[in-house]
Amino acid sequence: MKNLLFSLLFTAVATTSYSQNNTYQLSSHILDVSSGTAAIGVPVVLEKYDETTKIWSYVDEKTTDKNGRIIDFLNYKETKKGIYKLRFLVADYFKSKKTDSFYPFIEVVFQIKDANHYHVPITLSSYGYATYRGN
Repeated sequence: MKNLLFSLLFTAVATTSYSQNNTYQLSSHILDVSSGTAAIGVPVVLEKYDETTKIWSYVDEKTTDKNGRIIDFLNYKETKKGIYKLRFLVADYFKSKKTDSFYPFIEVVFQIKDANHYHVPITLSSYGYATYRGN
């Protein structure tokens, strides 16, 4: 019985500590597929598009952590629907790896249509990238 209770408690703690932070609506992640590792220390700029003026405006800038992640874009208290752009500034990342790269930065444009969480990751190599809507 003690083992069962311990197992249930361990599972609850593990699930809680690894669950997604729901305080923020937008997160991102960069995986360097050429090395199979997280892209650490990459600056990422978030901008929002004004459909009336056709102008992009700065919202925030963060840097990927030791896991290649940014989990805290767009606090739910301030969230607005709209068209956004993440600009991944990858030039210095590749320079630090002593790797030539075709892309000095990568821009991903996407639309937030509701109050759900949006995860916009990229897989990256020096001559290519891919993106998708994650969870």
